[in-house]
Amino acid sequence: MQTDCLFCKIVAGKIPSYTVYQDDFVLAFLDIHPCSKGHTVIIPKEHFTDVQEITDEAWNRLASGLKKVIDRVEVVLQPDALNVGLNDRPIAGQAIGHVHWHIIPRYAGDGGGSMHSIVRQQNPGDVEKTAALFK
Repeated sequence: MQTDCLFCKIVAGKIPSYTVYQDDFVLAFLDIHPCSKGHTVIIPKEHFTDVQEITDEAWNRLASGLKKVIDRVEVVLQPDALNVGLNDRPIAGQAIGHVHWHIIPRYAGDGGGSMHSIVRQQNPGDVEKTAALFK
């Protein structure tokens, strides 16, 4: 636990939250600044600053917890759709230095967009040249 981390304080019970789901590894709670009804944040109870710090074992446990939270949000709220997103590091919008996913329920006519609406870079580069970097 990081003593200065807001999410670690929530895990420790020092800051209240509205729990959606929890098990021994993850905690999911309602976002206090929701984008939509039921906007949920899911975090590992163990502190990881960003995705690069997460072990393979922790990733698998997080993925399992994420699926359970998605199922719970679907059953309880019955949204028309969901966006599931992760802001990894500050430039991507990560406001709290504890890795977390957002589950944003979507409702017909809510005015939201797809993941493609987050960033629209003027010149994102040639896809073939970018693909060559991964070879």
